Amino acid sequence: MAHLRLGDKAPNFTAETSQGNIDFYDFLGESWGILFSHPADYTPVCTTELGTVANYYPEFEKRNVKPIALSVDGLVSHKEWIKDINETQNTQVNYPIIADEDHKVAELYDMIHPNASSKNTVRSVFIIDPNKEIKLTLTYPPSTGRNFDEILRVIDSLQLTAYHKVATPANWKDGDDCVVSPSIKTEDIPDHFPKGYTEIKPYLRMTPQPNK
Repeated sequence: MAHLRLGDKAPNFTAETSQGNIDFYDFLGESWGILFSHPADYTPVCTTELGTVANYYPEFEKRNVKPIALSVDGLVSHKEWIKDINETQNTQVNYPIIADEDHKVAELYDMIHPNASSKNTVRSVFIIDPNKEIKLTLTYPPSTGRNFDEILRVIDSLQLTAYHKVATPANWKDGDDCVVSPSIKTEDIPDHFPKGYTEIKPYLRMTPQPNK
C-alpha cells in the first residue's frame, strides 16, 4: 500500500469510469488534476459533493484542472446514482466517476483507513500538477463534506506559487498580497516585483499578487 507524500509522483492506473475506460495519465494530459474519493454511492454527503463539483466545473476548467471522483461501487450503480445527483443538485455531472469495486485505485492511493471504515474510502483529495506530481493531499472523515471553495483557493495558491517566487499568507484569496519568497534578497525584490513591496520584518516582505 502506498503512503503518498507531497512531491511524490502520482501513481498511474487504468480504470472503468462513468465516462468509459481511462488511463489516468492520458486523462490528465497537460492539465492539473483533482482526484477525490467517496465512501459509497447513494450516500447523502457524497451526493451534495459531486453535485457541487459539477456546478463548480467552469471554475475548475478556468484553472485548467480536471476533476475525477472515485467510489468503491460499480459502474451500473454510478450511472443510476448520477441521475439522483443531477436531479437533487440541479446540475449535470460532466466528469468521470471511477468504479473501484476491487479497491485497486483506493489501495494505490491509500484511501481506505481501517479505523474509520474497513471497506469504504475516506474523503481523500489529491491535487496533481501537469508533471503528475502530488502538490496537495487532504483527508476528511466520511461524515464531513469537503469545502470546495477552499479547494479552489488552494489551487489558486498552488498555481501562483508554482510560477512566481511568492508564498501565500494565512486566509489568502486570489488578488490579495503575497509573501516574497525568502530566497530573494531584499535588494533584489524590485527586479522580481516591480509593483513594489512592504517590509514588515526582514523575513516578512509583502508584495501585490504578481500575475494580477
